Amino acid sequence: MSTTAPPLGRRERKKLATHRALATAARELALERGLDGVTVEEIAEAADVSVRTFFNYFSCKEEALVGIDPGVLDELGAQLVDRPAEEGPLEAVRAVLSSGVDDVAEAVRRWSLRTELVARHPALLPRHLAGLAEIEDALVRALAARLGTDRRRDPFPAVVVAAAMATLRAVISWWEEAGRPGSLDAAVDRAFATLAAGLPAPRPRRGGR
Repeated sequence: MSTTAPPLGRRERKKLATHRALATAARELALERGLDGVTVEEIAEAADVSVRTFFNYFSCKEEALVGIDPGVLDELGAQLVDRPAEEGPLEAVRAVLSSGVDDVAEAVRRWSLRTELVARHPALLPRHLAGLAEIEDALVRALAARLGTDRRRDPFPAVVVAAAMATLRAVISWWEEAGRPGSLDAAVDRAFATLAAGLPAPRPRRGGR
């Protein structure tokens, strides 16, 4: 049986684009003005949609900032199943997490905005963690399907997804805290290459201990 996921239809692509536009607008405005300085009306206006459309996607402002839409979870799972057969599990999960349906730079930017928001506003952390757990579960189910294994009996899919998500979060957090040195895309590439190589210890710097 083919494991190729059907491509998104026009309506689904439009819904996903609207969801991402609203989330990005909410995050950019909140980073600029703070949580209390942004209204739902302003988020909708920035995304060029109506307030009614906003509430078709999110129940509140906080959900727009760090929530996860079920349609996005379905799309992530479908993309993982549909990755090229020659890709290894870690490579496939990394590709979905960092690129999704568009370019790497834009996807990483969304992750970066989300991470910075939570760092500035710890009240968002519980909802943020719940969203990450939803993403992880969707990817574990999809990876298990891709590998033809039972995730309830085989921990391998969960281990791969957990490692990939932790690596991506760690690199983005480091990059933000370090003042955004160099290319984040390149830093993500290096981190995943190190993970794939078995996490060899880095050589000590000259003059270091």
